[in-house]
Amino acid sequence: MGTTDDESWLGHVVELATANVAHGGGPFAAVIVRGDELVSSGQNRVTRDLDPTAHAEVVAIRSACSVLGDFSLAGCTLYTSCEPCPLCVSASLWARLDRVVYAADRDDAARGGFDDRAFYDLFATPRSEWSMPVSPHPLPNGFAPFEAWLAKDDRIRY
Repeated sequence: MGTTDDESWLGHVVELATANVAHGGGPFAAVIVRGDELVSSGQNRVTRDLDPTAHAEVVAIRSACSVLGDFSLAGCTLYTSCEPCPLCVSASLWARLDRVVYAADRDDAARGGFDDRAFYDLFATPRSEWSMPVSPHPLPNGFAPFEAWLAKDDRIRY
């Protein structure tokens, strides 16, 4: 690819996403670029690998971290064929990507049978109204892992 041009990278991921459908994956793809260098690519593998977290963006992030030998992707851009879902936005934030650029938006995804609006709406709803309970159950030693972390002099901060 050799360019930092957004349109070129987006064209590339749209081609990857389209090709992925023929190979048993979903219609999503992503690449991570540093400068004008392609660091990694990922295609949706949810149904192929029976892994609900194998979204194209997550696959690309995992690969880029492995290639670069770092959990931080600061200095990199994620190009993705579609607006990232909440899982992928969160992964992008944790990876410290500089930018995320996408081609199709959430309305396009909904027209294609992938409506993430339920997740966006869920996060705006009080947890007490969620269909899947997410609730605390405090334990007396519940903070122990964090105490161990804070006591570790050689911890790698992230």
